[in-house]
Amino acid sequence: MPEGDTAQRGAMARRFLRRHGWGEVAPTLLAGDASFRKYYRLDDGRRRAVLMDAPPPHEDVAPFVTIAALLRDLGFSAPEVYAEDPSDGFLLIEDFGDDTYTRLLASGADEAALYALAVDTLAALHRAVAERAPPPLPPYDEARLLGEAALLVDWYMPALGLAPADAVRDAYLAGWRQVLAQAALPASTLVLRDYHVDNLMLLPGRPGIRGCGLLDFQDAVWGPPSYDLASLLEDARRDVPPALRGAMTERYLAACPAVDATAFRRSAAILAAQRNCKIIGIFTRLWRRDGKPHYLPHIPRVWRLLEEDLRHPALNPVCEWFDRHLPQAMRRVPKAAI
Repeated sequence: MPEGDTAQRGAMARRFLRRHGWGEVAPTLLAGDASFRKYYRLDDGRRRAVLMDAPPPHEDVAPFVTIAALLRDLGFSAPEVYAEDPSDGFLLIEDFGDDTYTRLLASGADEAALYALAVDTLAALHRAVAERAPPPLPPYDEARLLGEAALLVDWYMPALGLAPADAVRDAYLAGWRQVLAQAALPASTLVLRDYHVDNLMLLPGRPGIRGCGLLDFQDAVWGPPSYDLASLLEDARRDVPPALRGAMTERYLAACPAVDATAFRRSAAILAAQRNCKIIGIFTRLWRRDGKPHYLPHIPRVWRLLEEDLRHPALNPVCEWFDRHLPQAMRRVPKAAI
């Protein structure tokens, strides 16, 4: 079984594959991510599938199965689940191929067309969800948003050699409490949480929005519709041209004319800033706790995005905290990691 897995985990995976008719096929590592999950391609020359290895207790495959079924029921392209073993943390799912947005963009594909499809898919998802009773998802409430924003003071600042006093941390969270109250929008929706090019695929054989394959949605919550658009356009891993970001925001608003554009833009700026604080903290934690330093080179980009977000007047309380406790000269990749 895959390199790096324990012998016990490999044996468990082999048993799972044998039970579901793939016992003679050697899995090939397809991808890993910032979590404990890994993905392997299975190909016997006649059929293909993907093995998701999501070891408990760190991971739980049940939310993926639930959200995938919801998305497919709404008419969107989420992988079909062929077989599942929630107790051991294995899924056998549909293989969408190799055309991730990330790979296509790197090879020179039409950037505007890909982002337009992603925005159209997101707007269609929000419209479809609005026509149904809310699914039983965790709320993206103040407690959850604050806990994520706190990752910056809890991981990034110590990596700089700073040990923020309780009063400094409390002031940071107090600023966010003032700001987050303005991020709410009248109608909440399904928030996929990691809606960006690494988790989107082009499926040429499917028409319209079904041509946008959706991945990595197991952490979905119920919250403001601005969040996923901010996630797509303020990408931690690639530079999205400002003109394209503006055009795609306008495209979304045109597709959702009932949305108050001013309130939506304010909400998007606040949640983009919150997300970028979270990402700086997570990328630092991945290095310090998990031994994954390859996310650190993205930190300067995330700081640039965060600084742009902080210029929105609604974020003044948080911006003032940064100016006082993390001024420009301290906004860098931790030295020990360079």
